[in-house]
Amino acid sequence: MNQLSLQRAARKRVFLRLNLSAPSGAGKTYSALRMAYGLCGDWSRIAVIDTENGSASLYSHLGEFNTIDLSAPFSPERYIQAIDLCLKAGMQVIILDSSSHEWSGPGGCLESNDALAAAKYKGNTWSAWNETTPRHDQFVQKVLQADAHIITCTRSKMETVMGEGKKVYKVGMKDIQREGWEYELTVSLNIDRDTHMAIVSKDRTNLFEGRPPFIITEDTGKEIKEWCEKGIAPKPEPQVAPPAPVKNPVIAQIREALANPAFTDQDRAKWELFITAPGLDAQKATVYLSRITEKLEQLIQQDYRDWETDRKSTRLNSSHSAKSRMPS
Repeated sequence: MNQLSLQRAARKRVFLRLNLSAPSGAGKTYSALRMAYGLCGDWSRIAVIDTENGSASLYSHLGEFNTIDLSAPFSPERYIQAIDLCLKAGMQVIILDSSSHEWSGPGGCLESNDALAAAKYKGNTWSAWNETTPRHDQFVQKVLQADAHIITCTRSKMETVMGEGKKVYKVGMKDIQREGWEYELTVSLNIDRDTHMAIVSKDRTNLFEGRPPFIITEDTGKEIKEWCEKGIAPKPEPQVAPPAPVKNPVIAQIREALANPAFTDQDRAKWELFITAPGLDAQKATVYLSRITEKLEQLIQQDYRDWETDRKSTRLNSSHSAKSRMPS
């Protein structure tokens, strides 16, 4: 346990954690790339984790930045893996475009929680969140603690409103992410779909409070970089070797049991979510195997009862048919 100590507050150098929220077509990706270049001044040290079907590559004319095309399933673990890959490659700015898929995309938290509830909690989604929430929290902590500037692009639900002269506008109303996502970060900016101008919704830097709507450019990134680099450099954390992965032989037994024709492909897909979840230990895997074995016995017994019922019905029908053919 770390020893507690009281010390004077001191401004430390930090990495940026910034969210751009806007409906589709407002210019989140373009704005994020221009800001990223202002932050580091080197396109080769910028990476986009692209969940939008390769849309980031449409801006390759800006510079030779890097991309990771992230496809479904959009699980928190896949996002974490992509961020780690960028860090290992020495990226200075990482753009998540978009973070919304981690929450509401195929294989994201909402969908996987529903599948978990159906498979394990008899449809009780509230109970399933006891397992899903820690997975989402690991994603949030990876974003907050990564040794690089991180810009997240978040989709917002679009609403149609009527302005002056009865002109109809489309505006973003609410981020498609877990409630409170923007408050985890240092700065949150909302981009207007029609004007492409940004306004601040949260700002710990005090750079944008009270500022009129503005276009995000490389200068925006330079301004934020200057703020990030004020203060003392943080002390490097001691490197602790991660624990060696433990092979779990019970998983092989689980998959062997699930291979029985009594189970459907949907059953196998649901159980695969459990046996591949991070932190699965031997004790929990053994509990899963016991439940699957018990379920398999129930399915086999039900199949036998159905077969016995069909056999008796067939014999009864044959008897009635034979009696009907007897001479009166």
